[in-house]
Amino acid sequence: MDEAKLEARAKRTLSALECDNAELSVWLCDDEQIGLIHDQYFGDPAPTNVISFAQNEGEWGEIDPEMLGDVVISFETAARDAKEAASDIDDEICFLLIHGILHLMGYDHEGDRACDAPEMEKREEELFILVTDDLEHSA
Repeated sequence: MDEAKLEARAKRTLSALECDNAELSVWLCDDEQIGLIHDQYFGDPAPTNVISFAQNEGEWGEIDPEMLGDVVISFETAARDAKEAASDIDDEICFLLIHGILHLMGYDHEGDRACDAPEMEKREEELFILVTDDLEHSA
């Protein structure tokens, strides 16, 4: 996995969302680690592809508005999904990163706000094209 490419794509995604000064942490882990996190916070021990933790929510959310939060991505799940879709692992991780960032920005596709799913999917696609095309042309 190309870490420099991931960092550039994260910065381009944040810029496209007008969050140029935002802080974000990204952790690539394995299925076991993300399964533990998934279980601890969501009561489901099964590995998942991406989990986001917003830092701008709750009682202390206004302390540092530039701190968006954390995106945790399972490299193993991303690799399986990329292989199944016959796509590039860097692109799959980029898509998951965009998905996680959109969650940090308040988009949701589950639970009470499941009606946001079509809007979120559209935004994911727009950002993915913008971020990956932009990188290809700048290389």
